[in-house]
Amino acid sequence: MKMYDITAPIFNGMPVYKNKPEKQPSIDTNTNGHVTESRISLDVHTGTHVDAPLHMINDGETIETIAIEELVRTVKVLDLSTVNGKITMADIEGFDIQKDDFLLLKTKNSWDTEFNFEFIYVAEDAAGYLADKGIKGVGIDALGIERAQEGHPTHRTLMGNGVIIMEGLQLKDIKEGEYFMVAAPLKIQNTDASPARVLLFDQKLV
Repeated sequence: MKMYDITAPIFNGMPVYKNKPEKQPSIDTNTNGHVTESRISLDVHTGTHVDAPLHMINDGETIETIAIEELVRTVKVLDLSTVNGKITMADIEGFDIQKDDFLLLKTKNSWDTEFNFEFIYVAEDAAGYLADKGIKGVGIDALGIERAQEGHPTHRTLMGNGVIIMEGLQLKDIKEGEYFMVAAPLKIQNTDASPARVLLFDQKLV
């Protein structure tokens, strides 16, 4: 069984949303004799992360309300790497998407090595389609699941229907198909998101 780490590395100078300086992590290391200790300061939406409803809904639930069991499960990777601009309902309605599925969307974003202001995102009609299907979660290989949509309808449609959102995945080397996912957000409380280590396991023998 092969393992794939689809987590973005965290480091000083890493790609962050819209290249905003305040979103850059700060990692400070001090050595005293033979003892080295580091301190890290980072936005909870840094790199690969799981959003909580509070991120876009003022009275929404916080990250600890997402059960870990919902993030350790079988997932489907959909190859949308030929899509330009945005993922619409027309782009995904041909896939076998069932109630309670957890989907990971592979796009051209996975080949970006720095922040791309024109990243591929999920359009409002696609979010509505997925919510109506009753999926459990959706992840994408961009630092945002939407861009330039007034009122953030993609986030709000998905979150309002209990759909978990993951962002910042690295899917370049992942083929379309089913995998077993282990996604582990930091066990923090009362925040609107958390960085996560995300691993995929090929369910076939290699």
